[in-house]
Amino acid sequence: LRIIRNGVLDPNPIAGVPEARVNFISGLLDVLLHPRFTENHYVYLSYNKPLSEDKATLAIARGQWDGKALTGTRDIFVTDPDASSTARLLFGRDGMLYIATYGTEPQNTNNHSHKVLRLTDEGKVPQDNPYVGKAGYKPEIYTLGHRSVTGMAIHPDTGEIWDLEMGP
Repeated sequence: LRIIRNGVLDPNPIAGVPEARVNFISGLLDVLLHPRFTENHYVYLSYNKPLSEDKATLAIARGQWDGKALTGTRDIFVTDPDASSTARLLFGRDGMLYIATYGTEPQNTNNHSHKVLRLTDEGKVPQDNPYVGKAGYKPEIYTLGHRSVTGMAIHPDTGEIWDLEMGP
């Protein structure tokens, strides 16, 4: 991860970024600033966390930007192994962190793949998520059955979260 300052790419990578497993469409994925970034300086990263030489899983890390590097970077959420190779991040108007995942089993309610997950800004499960306490469901799941979310945005008038998906 690098930064552009005054229109010039800094040649030095930003320190404090976790190591990502890079392969095909995986690696360091999305970068998101906390809605109150000017106050808390939190930066969120989705990335493929190495598990072994040939396996990885999706992780969400949070660090604090000090103007030069990310400090105190740590994973706040890690999905099931091999649940996702890509992810999109978005903060909703409710202050919750939405994570769109990719994977192999969109209708399996007991894994994180092909879902939109909803977490607090600290990576905890909000108690008003629709599947909290429901047997056979991961409590982080907010919506399921997605093909491949390539983007998410908030409708400027309604505050609804819209996602863009690709593929059949």
